[in-house]
Order: sequence, then structure tokens, then C-alpha cells
Amino acid sequence: MDANDSQLAYVSITGTDRVGLVSATTARLFDLGANLADASFAVLGTAFEFNAVCDLPGDTSLEEVAGQLRGLAELEGAVVSVAPFSHAATHAENARVTHMIDVVGGDRPGLLARLTEALQEFGANIVRMNSVRLPGLQGVQYMTRFEVYIPERRTDPCLAAIDNTAQQLACVCRWHAV
Repeated sequence: MDANDSQLAYVSITGTDRVGLVSATTARLFDLGANLADASFAVLGTAFEFNAVCDLPGDTSLEEVAGQLRGLAELEGAVVSVAPFSHAATHAENARVTHMIDVVGGDRPGLLARLTEALQEFGANIVRMNSVRLPGLQGVQYMTRFEVYIPERRTDPCLAAIDNTAQQLACVCRWHAV
């Protein structure tokens, strides 16, 4: 492969959460000549996950990238995977975020299933979702943020359905267009 070519790679890292993970990881990727496309980081309980699509120089081996990341003190004990990314790095139209929807209420089994079924019914695509359980004075609360694409002609009925579903589940729903 010509050194001027580039290659797309998918970097996935999981391990024990600690301060400095994102900074150390992204700095090392930068040092290796990576240009990050989509990337995400989340704390999951006491663990973390970091995922990114990277545009790497064509002469950089994926094994070298994985080895360099594994060598970071901040990633000690983490599971690091670097693999070819065979999809396009640019988003399709239905991956453009049109709305952010927040739903907050008591935690209960099936909450996400019901909310996501309402989105699917109107052709909405979940671009990103984050949920967290929050202990509070009124018991455990569940907060979910959806970043979604809603087809323009279906926006009003979709948002009404999400709000109705949230109310049926004793939750509060708020949204705004992006």
C-alpha cells in the first residue's frame, strides 16, 4: 500500500474507568497520524467503552495501533481491538440528528423497549442513545437521551407518540429540534 493512501479502522476499547482515558487514547491516535471520524465514550457501571472510526495513514499497521494503545498506562488491563472498517465514514441522510429527546422517570423493565418501538413506528432512526440509572430521593430514576433522525413529514406525530408513551410509563418527556 502506498504511504499516501489511507485506511479506515474501527478502534474499540473496554476496561475499568479512570481519569484520563479519552485524553491518553486520542493523543496516542493523533501521534500515530489518525484522524478521528465518529467517536464515542461512555462509562458503564465501573467500566468504560471507547469506540472510534479512524482514518489512518496507509503505511500504519492495525497491529501497531493496537499495540501502541495497549502500552498506555491509562489503558492497563483494557481490551483493545483495532480492525478494518469496511463501511463509509460519512453518514447517510437518516443518520443526521434532527431531534434530541430526553425521557426521565422511574426505572422499570421494558421502558426502553416501549420508547424505541414508538420511534420505530414513525420511521425514526436512533443515531445515538444514552441511558443511566440515577438514585434519588424518589427512588431510582432512569434518564434516557435519544439523538434521532425523524422524517420531516412524520415529526409531529412521532413526537406526540413518544410523549404519550412516556406519560403512560409515568415519565416526563422533553425534546428539541437540532
